[in-house]
Amino acid sequence: MIVDPLRSVAARWFSLAAMLLFIPIALSFVITPRPWWNDYPGILFHLAMFGLVAKLDAPDWAKAAGYGWLFLDVTTGIMTLNNVPMSTAIYVRLGGHIFGGIWLIVASLSGSRAMRFVGFIAGLWLIAYSFVSPFVPIKALGPQALLVLIWLAIVSWRYGASNERDDRVPTA
Repeated sequence: MIVDPLRSVAARWFSLAAMLLFIPIALSFVITPRPWWNDYPGILFHLAMFGLVAKLDAPDWAKAAGYGWLFLDVTTGIMTLNNVPMSTAIYVRLGGHIFGGIWLIVASLSGSRAMRFVGFIAGLWLIAYSFVSPFVPIKALGPQALLVLIWLAIVSWRYGASNERDDRVPTA
């Protein structure tokens, strides 16, 4: 039997950690040139999201897409941290964003109306940008980053300690 050491950790804590780590990334869209330190919170953000992918209700195929996105974005962060040019690494990231958008949309379906609405737009924007990126600057992801912050806040509020449903340890 495999034991999940994070079983009792509420989705709220993963979403709050991800939100705090994503703030500098969202702000980086208005900072030119891209700050050298941006890979650190980016990698940590994606690592925090692993817990959220596990906690939110979604079919296994959607969770697999979420994990695939996280694997690719962490890989890209490590690549750029180690001086692989962003002009090379960005293609891996954009491919991963398609999977991230799929997970975001599907994981939002079991949430509130606000979570579904914001998650759908944020996920669709992430997917769409991967296809239009040759023609549109990276700053076009800035509004999507704001939507992700709003979505994480909604998730954090919805899965608060008082209404946490899926993290209760069943009693015998």
